[in-house]
Amino acid sequence: MNVRIKYLVLGLITFCVTGASAQTASKNLDYYLKQAESVSPLLKDYQNQQRAVGIDSLIIRATAGAQLTASSTGMYAPTVRGYGYDEVLTNGQALEALLNVNYDLLNKKRINNQLQSIKIQSDSIKYASQLSLYDLQRAVIDQYISAYASQEQVGFNLEVVKLLETEEVLLKKLTRSNIYRQSEYLTFLVTLQQQQLVLKQAELQFKNDFATLNYLAGLADTIPVKLADPKLQADFNITDQVFFNKRFDIDSLKNINQRNAVQFNYHPKLSVYANGGYNSSFALQPYKNFGTSVGFTFSVPIYDGHQKKKQYEKLSLAAKTTSGYRDFFTRQQQQQLQLIRQQINQTDALFPKIEEQIRLSKGLIEVDSKLMHTGDLKVADFVIAINNYMAAQNLLRQTNINRLKLINQLNYWNR
Repeated sequence: MNVRIKYLVLGLITFCVTGASAQTASKNLDYYLKQAESVSPLLKDYQNQQRAVGIDSLIIRATAGAQLTASSTGMYAPTVRGYGYDEVLTNGQALEALLNVNYDLLNKKRINNQLQSIKIQSDSIKYASQLSLYDLQRAVIDQYISAYASQEQVGFNLEVVKLLETEEVLLKKLTRSNIYRQSEYLTFLVTLQQQQLVLKQAELQFKNDFATLNYLAGLADTIPVKLADPKLQADFNITDQVFFNKRFDIDSLKNINQRNAVQFNYHPKLSVYANGGYNSSFALQPYKNFGTSVGFTFSVPIYDGHQKKKQYEKLSLAAKTTSGYRDFFTRQQQQQLQLIRQQINQTDALFPKIEEQIRLSKGLIEVDSKLMHTGDLKVADFVIAINNYMAAQNLLRQTNINRLKLINQLNYWNR
């Protein structure tokens, strides 16, 4: 009997081993992260937006050069019995077919500001894309940890059930030999049945968690796999956390760019043009009405009801709002990181205590095994010892899972 109890203890220590018959393959966290990234429609959307912004930049550069257009207009104003438009004004008919060239001489700074706006838009899309990737990774990692925990729970419960079933067969023989009473055997049998139910619940939980993981990763495969240990490492180094502040930097640059755009709208505008073609009223020698012309346009804003000042005031308010959000977020981020680090440290402090509890529970089982060998121990006491050991192992596993999720949060915000 003592040998069987020792075998039970060794089996419980190996609770993290999952039955080979229930697993057909092994996949790690990196596989699910790459899969989720490759199929994410949101990330592909940002990639397309980035390409579109590049096209916008080319369009703006194209508008900086000379613009060539072809135009044609025709007009006929008939006069019937003296009624009609004054021919002195209309000449009765006219035809115009011209090739026009226009060039803005003072648009260099305005074009550069527009290109800067495109760059800011591009940076904004890059930030949004990277943030979406981080959010996706955090969600996948968190769900992977949950599925891994469920898998470990199934493995542990399966080993316990197998060992209890073995002990049940032996205890039944001892009960028939009147070494143990029937009531004690039934007590052990109830424990076995409870563990069988717990195993079924754990299997259902793992199926749900595994299906959710596949859903997040964009996988339709339902073939059971063995999930590898996530092996997350906490980054306790204090970084500048520049990533999340980048969005406020982009908003500030956008505000400056808009302020410059307002300023350029009030600069003088000078453009030159040239055209050539045919322009005739057919009143006199229409075959000679081929020609060309050149000219310029110049404008200077003088008064618009102080619109410029009002636009500057709006932009100043927007800048204050951005600054307020930046200060608030920075404080919140630092507090959150401090809280997560504190929780990780407190969690780490639990491991020695839990391991001590496991050691004591294991020692109690070893002592009870000797008493069981002589028939001097109640089966109920032995069941209690096993339950205590199982509870300690479950607490160790749950504490480790909580630590992994805290590490996931820490690594997300510490950027």
